[in-house]
Amino acid sequence: MDVIVVDNASDDGTVEMVTAEFPNVHLIASARNLGFSAANNRAARQGDSTYVLALNPDTRVTAGALERLLELMDSRAEVGICGCRLELEDGSFDHAARRSFPTVLGSLGHFTGIGRRQDTGRLAQYRAPDVDAGAVEAVNGAFMLMRRSVLEEIGYFDEGFWLYMEDLDLCFRCQQAGCLVWYEPSVTVIHVKHGTTGRHRGPRADYAFHYGMYRFYRKHYAPHRRLPVNTVVYVGIAAKLGVSLIRNAIGRRLPSAAPH
Repeated sequence: MDVIVVDNASDDGTVEMVTAEFPNVHLIASARNLGFSAANNRAARQGDSTYVLALNPDTRVTAGALERLLELMDSRAEVGICGCRLELEDGSFDHAARRSFPTVLGSLGHFTGIGRRQDTGRLAQYRAPDVDAGAVEAVNGAFMLMRRSVLEEIGYFDEGFWLYMEDLDLCFRCQQAGCLVWYEPSVTVIHVKHGTTGRHRGPRADYAFHYGMYRFYRKHYAPHRRLPVNTVVYVGIAAKLGVSLIRNAIGRRLPSAAPH
């Protein structure tokens, strides 16, 4: 196993820490923030391993997790991408661990919060409530185990996504190529939600999030839909970006609640 750390031009001492404490790690210190897709691609193209694991810096891999998923993928050649159960620090389920490709109604349910309070139905569609284990449309890029041969066939992460939605796009292309995306809940990884971006996204990350929504829709859905439908979707994304920028700006100015 090779461990590769790509530092996206941080200023928090990561480069010095990795160099001093982990001399066996292959460190790539970028002079600028490449974003999620480009940074992961730079690491993934190193070497010729059978599998590639994309792992966020705000995760903790539990004992035996990686070994279990490697065994699963060794035994199921039809699986191109595999994810696992993601848990928040308090032990609750991170619903982003498994997802369906977004529909207009599912997106409305998710972003209004209505779908997040339901376990079934079209408004809860984005969270893939009908999948307990096995084949699913998408898993989360925080922990994403990928078969290198599939990456070489379909292409790596689309670098047009700077941050957000690149995992959804890769899973979409994986299934278009006839491979399965697999969700394995018997394996758990801890995901410190917002550990990288913070609870209130900055303007650049906020824009990237909504641009990712736009790019995914334009790339995979818009060519098959009528112009009026596409226009409504694009206007909706732009309106949501405006609201999100205001909300996050206010959130960053408010004092954080004191921990109990």
